[in-house]
Order: sequence, then C-alpha cells, then structure tokens
Amino acid sequence: MRRTARLLTGTALAAAAVGLTTAATAAPVYAGDAAATGGLTVYPSSVVPGDRAVVTTAVCGAGGSAAGDASAVGAGTFPLAPGTGEGGATGHFEVPPSAQPGTYEIVATCGDDERRVTGDLVVTLTSAAEQVYPRGSVKTGVGGALGPDPVQTAAGVAALAVAAAGGTWLLHRRARGDGI
Repeated sequence: MRRTARLLTGTALAAAAVGLTTAATAAPVYAGDAAATGGLTVYPSSVVPGDRAVVTTAVCGAGGSAAGDASAVGAGTFPLAPGTGEGGATGHFEVPPSAQPGTYEIVATCGDDERRVTGDLVVTLTSAAEQVYPRGSVKTGVGGALGPDPVQTAAGVAALAVAAAGGTWLLHRRARGDGI
C-alpha cells in the first residue's frame, strides 16, 4: 500500500512540475520588455488624483509609436511617441481628480504590429512624500524592559523573582512530603 502511494505521489509531483515549466515557457516575452511582466513602465507607479503619470515601453521597437489607454482610471486614451535613448515609446496622461484609490491597468498597443503591453498604476489618497511613518514605542500600558520608568521595571523583575523562588520552594516541600 505504501509503495503504491509513493509511486502515485511521485508521478503527480512530476506531472505538476512539467505543467509549471510548460506554462512558464508558453508566455511570450518580447525583447526589451520593461519587466517581462507586462512591458509597460508607469512612473511614478503610485500617484494621487490630479497627478501626471509617464508611460514608457520598449516593446514597440526603435522609433515605434503606440496608442495608450488609461480609461480604467478615467483618463481616456493618449499617444506614445518614439523616444530618445533606448528606442522606447513614451507618453503621459493626467489622473483625474475624481479617481478612486486602487490599482488600475494601463494598456498600450503598438502601432506597427498591434502588440499589446500592460502595466499597473496605483492611485492613493496621499503621496509618498506626505505619508507618516510610526515612530517610537507603542503605548499599550504594559511597559517593557526599556520603558519610561526603570524603577517600576526593576520592581516588576523583583516581584517575578520572588514568585519564582516561592513556587520552587513550595514544589520542593511537596516533593519531600512535608505536608503541603
């Protein structure tokens, strides 16, 4: 019975591994992809409503142009013109002030061969420069070893030591049979 279970488990794992490698190689990856995840780079990747986002892609080739679509976030269509440098197409759009927080897919379609690339844009209510990060310790009321009052910390440690010593003494007397 165990031998059959091991054989079936090994076969299932091998089939799953072959399926995963086949699925990974089936996805087309274009030369010059921005991140091989979609091929479209959105900068900044996180914006607040009313900000401008710049979109670039190298998938359309040197001197290639594309048509961008940001209607998912409510910005409509925009052109991507051939850029300088690495030969990518670049365009920009403004995120509407009415845009809700969330992640939106931005799409660009190459003018030459209708190749379609995507990228994500995250809309937040506060910009990265305005975000406030927590500082200091959490005020839970429990205290700690490095709390604000070392006298109270020392008193707590002493109370725990006395309790541990008393408990050990009582357990020792009980084990000897002294009547407790």
